Amino acid sequence: MKSSAARVGKPLLPEAPADGARPRPWPGELGRRLAYLWWFKALGTTAFMTAFFAAYLHLLHFPVYPVTVMPLTAIDRAVGFQPWALAAYATLWIYVALPPALAPTLPRLFSYGWHIGALCVAGIVVFVFWPTAVPPADVDWGRYPGYALLKGIDAGGNACPSLHVATALYSAIWLAAELRAMAAPGWLRTLSWLWCALIVFSTLATKQHVSIDVAAGTALALLAAALSPGLRRLRPARVAARP
Repeated sequence: MKSSAARVGKPLLPEAPADGARPRPWPGELGRRLAYLWWFKALGTTAFMTAFFAAYLHLLHFPVYPVTVMPLTAIDRAVGFQPWALAAYATLWIYVALPPALAPTLPRLFSYGWHIGALCVAGIVVFVFWPTAVPPADVDWGRYPGYALLKGIDAGGNACPSLHVATALYSAIWLAAELRAMAAPGWLRTLSWLWCALIVFSTLATKQHVSIDVAAGTALALLAAALSPGLRRLRPARVAARP
């Protein structure tokens, strides 16, 4: 019987499919990935988010340098406040947990963790030397209890680049690679991209960010993706065909 250590290190994706192999059904592959070291992924994701928020909120409330208020553009004036967008904004924390949850091996799990960690550290460094905030919105936040809570915690500081946008887009790119490797249907990949787009839009519709923040966050995500070797195109998981 193989040891538990051997099972932990065993990849769920073969490097090269056997001759005559056929794609493994994606629902089964999805279940295998979600079950693989689920407890370790959950603990790691929780620890990562806790460390990030500790640094983020400290800089938000105690900026090192004077805070720059970001200018509005025509896009910001065109996108009005949308109360419903808070729900989409909050789903980021579910969305960014999906790539590690779907990691089939420890190397891929650590690859995602290291690179999205580097992305967040880059954003934090910018916030240290160039603190930014969005201009006050003409909204009575007291009329919206959920927003009153959000604004009490994060009053629109640490604005540029938008790490909400950067982490959502980077996770979307990673998810696209994982879903291709799982041979998942096109509608599922489309759903992932739509979810990401909704999160990005919500940063404007909640008035937590302005369009310049969104553009900077997009650039940061694309740079991180370009420097991530783990995002190479993967082969779909396969099983040997029956004779």
